[in-house]
Amino acid sequence: MFARLGRWCYRRRWIVVIAWVATLIVGSAVLGVVGTSSRSDFDLPDVESRRGTDILDENFGGVGAGFGGSVVFEARQGVEDPQVRAQMSEAFDRIAAMDGITVTSPYTPEGAQQIARQGDQAGKIAYASIELPSDSTQEEATDVAKEIRADLPDDLAGVDVQLGGEIFADFEAPSSEAIGIGFAIVILILAFGSVLAMGLPIGVALAGIGIGTVLAGFLGHLVAMPDFASILGVMIGLGVGIDYALFIVTRFRENLHEGHDIERATVVAMDTAGRAVLFAGTTVVISLLGMLVMNVSFITGLAVGTAAVVATTLVASLTLLPALLGFAGQRVETTRWRGLIAAGLVALALVGVGLNVGAFVIALPLAVVVLLAGLAVRPLKREVPRRARRPRDQTAAYRWSRLIQRRPWPAFLAGAVVLGVLALPVFGMRLGFPDEGNYPKDTSTRKAYDMLAEGFGPGFNGPLVLASLLPGGVDQADLDRVTTALGEADGVAFASPAVTNDPADPTAVVWRVIPTTAPQDQATTDTVARLRDGVLPEATRGTGLDVAVAGSVAVGVDFSTYLAERLAWFFGAVLALSFLLLMVVFHNLLVPLKAVVMNLLSVGAAYGVMVAVFQ
Repeated sequence: MFARLGRWCYRRRWIVVIAWVATLIVGSAVLGVVGTSSRSDFDLPDVESRRGTDILDENFGGVGAGFGGSVVFEARQGVEDPQVRAQMSEAFDRIAAMDGITVTSPYTPEGAQQIARQGDQAGKIAYASIELPSDSTQEEATDVAKEIRADLPDDLAGVDVQLGGEIFADFEAPSSEAIGIGFAIVILILAFGSVLAMGLPIGVALAGIGIGTVLAGFLGHLVAMPDFASILGVMIGLGVGIDYALFIVTRFRENLHEGHDIERATVVAMDTAGRAVLFAGTTVVISLLGMLVMNVSFITGLAVGTAAVVATTLVASLTLLPALLGFAGQRVETTRWRGLIAAGLVALALVGVGLNVGAFVIALPLAVVVLLAGLAVRPLKREVPRRARRPRDQTAAYRWSRLIQRRPWPAFLAGAVVLGVLALPVFGMRLGFPDEGNYPKDTSTRKAYDMLAEGFGPGFNGPLVLASLLPGGVDQADLDRVTTALGEADGVAFASPAVTNDPADPTAVVWRVIPTTAPQDQATTDTVARLRDGVLPEATRGTGLDVAVAGSVAVGVDFSTYLAERLAWFFGAVLALSFLLLMVVFHNLLVPLKAVVMNLLSVGAAYGVMVAVFQ
């Protein structure tokens, strides 16, 4: 089958290439008309913080659910300075006039606690809390943030105003892909010694990513897909796309070196390397779709979108690449100085884009100049001298393989011990979500975060919101007992009095609790557990209150725990399906078993290194 596919694509290469280009153009045009549908929020599973969030949504309009933002300002002359107070109050009034926006100013009785009263920054740091409707999307929040920034004073001497909070946090798509392609160009040229052989894997990968991203855009209308799914799809698709095409191109060149003509070299490469690529790609798709067992909507969308991109790059390697090999032919063995210099300049420009170094981008037009000049300038038209090919038994890879084969048991034991040691930190891994404290220090989001921590304490950026329905028979004394227990609990810096939703006929109650430690601190996670397992059950005994701990920190704790409990199912499903696939391919039990063990060791070692370095 693979030989027939490779031969058909080779002989009808014009049809194949035109079909890929037409699909990309038409698909992009249709998607541009239809539009994409993505959601950056996610549905919480059936956990305690979801119950608390539901109570807040149904009884308090979502206010206090932990989603919103703040205008944080620091005034050297003090926030109560008449000029500061006048201009900031005017700005807060303009923001409050926006549709659906709720603002609590520090200059109102309700916001009196929003001015720092202790420490070196007492009276110098304050904030206005901003609440958006609970069903606001990230895109709507971004638009609101732009309007709010426009209303903030920027000419007030001695005052530093920053906009903070997760819902207002600026997000920029990473540019690491440009850096990756730049380095891939250099590495592949060094490996192949040929610009054309380098360009084939990268071109095929980009073609697959392009159509795969379009396909994922259409799938976004069928499943709830987060807005960063396309970023992850590009990152993984670029890696596997280059890898698969590289494998086939390498085998193609080996076939040419053995004396095969171009068609035969293509067919044999597809019948050998192409077969391996299909099963390797299928395993990756299985691994991605294994995330479906998590049963979380945004993870399902992430898995479907990324798997679509990977599957498309796989198809590109099996169809588009043999067609392009037919066009390239023997030229994959030839490199001219114009192509080599131009490729180096393109790599430099891509690295400049990734690192935001504008001076490097000038290398891109220089590459065009070199290519054009190379048509007439004799030195640029010359071929780069080819490296002499060493006999296979003299290559480093061959010698290494012989060494391992002669001493398999020592190599096996040494490798297993090294991987096992590297994997040990995994057992201390903590799962969680980043917050505004992870943003670069020069961003408004991070500056606001640091101001609040400096003025109100490290736990202020991760407040806990406790909510409960009010059963019959609960009186103010019962609520005060809970407030007192919260205020005296270890790890709690402040606990607000109980606030009901309707003083005349209350049906729900809420408390706001500020931990003594930062949101990502392990001690804060311990505080959440302490409140749930000890403080609240004791304080509410006999009252009928069922207090749920919510807020962004509690959501992160619950969601991480939920995912951790399903990791075993995820790994089990992926490894079992991969085992069955490999067993069908190899008609053997030992090879699939080896693959499963190697995956566990290598993945464990990789995560162990990450835990050791970053955690």
